[in-house]
Amino acid sequence: MTMSYAQTDSAKKRQILVFPVLTRSIETSWSFGAAGTSTFRLSASDTISRTSNVQAIFLYSLKKQLVTAINGAQYFKNEQYVLNEQISFSSFPDKFWGLGNQTPDQAAEPYDFQQFYTYLHLMRQLGKGMFIGALYEYQNLLETNYKAGGIFDQEQVVGRKGYHISGFGLSFTFDTRNNAFAPNKGNFAQIYFNHFSPIFGSEHRYTNIVVDLRKYIPISKKGVLALQAYSFNNTGNDVPLRSLATLGGMNSMRGYYDGRYRDKNQLVFQAEFRQHLFKRFGMVAFGNIGDVSHNLSYKLADLKYTFGAGLRYAINKSEKLNIRLDYGIGPGKNQGLYFELGEAF
Repeated sequence: MTMSYAQTDSAKKRQILVFPVLTRSIETSWSFGAAGTSTFRLSASDTISRTSNVQAIFLYSLKKQLVTAINGAQYFKNEQYVLNEQISFSSFPDKFWGLGNQTPDQAAEPYDFQQFYTYLHLMRQLGKGMFIGALYEYQNLLETNYKAGGIFDQEQVVGRKGYHISGFGLSFTFDTRNNAFAPNKGNFAQIYFNHFSPIFGSEHRYTNIVVDLRKYIPISKKGVLALQAYSFNNTGNDVPLRSLATLGGMNSMRGYYDGRYRDKNQLVFQAEFRQHLFKRFGMVAFGNIGDVSHNLSYKLADLKYTFGAGLRYAINKSEKLNIRLDYGIGPGKNQGLYFELGEAF
């Protein structure tokens, strides 16, 4: 359950919500903490731009995992510029099954890490819905603890003893979504590359290339079909642990532990039907298929799948900011409950 405090400035269309948070995922079990979200317009006279937002969250889980983060998207006047940011610190007991898409369940080994992470992405509008951008990513894996002589050492996983990376990149984005949190129409297409190099102060050299394609199709007055194709790829043989592609998590392939399969590359397809029921309540049904790979080769027989359903409750009805309760199911023991803030994609 969440309780909120709201402050509204009608002239600037600003709303602030602060509330205690209870969340759940496969990786964390139940987590407790607090969150705040602010929705606003940077210009009071701007009626074209979408609503900007900033979110902050502090969570501590029953598995002794700590996550603190600030993220958001700011739309400047007439959306001439858009800024996305994410800044976080994590202290996280986790699991590692090794590299590749065929690792057995019994291979799981516990490890823990502490990490600072910063991601900044500034985009400049070229035309209606089209943006060119520059981005920066910094990651500092302060400390890792793992079983000596175990999978990490046997597979000589890059970065297993800690590292820092720093990289700059460019992006191209086409975005016609009508809402930042839960769009019911429009398209989103983004491709970006980020190069990590000692020139930028990085201890490892590699290039990350991401393609994210989404489409939101109104099915009825209160229903929408959301589709996503997502490709996450790394070039080079110096990709550190926390920059590898991971299958699973609360936003992709729900039902799999985030990192159950881990390698240089990933390809995922997601479909979700979202239906408003009444007042602040809604429901969804979703299905996913995807895999990780070392060399961009994916075999149909190896593809993983999940499916599931969930409920929605709008804590900010006008901006469509939802609390979601999802249950994802995959083959074998890959299934779990998610209780989170915001849509998966």
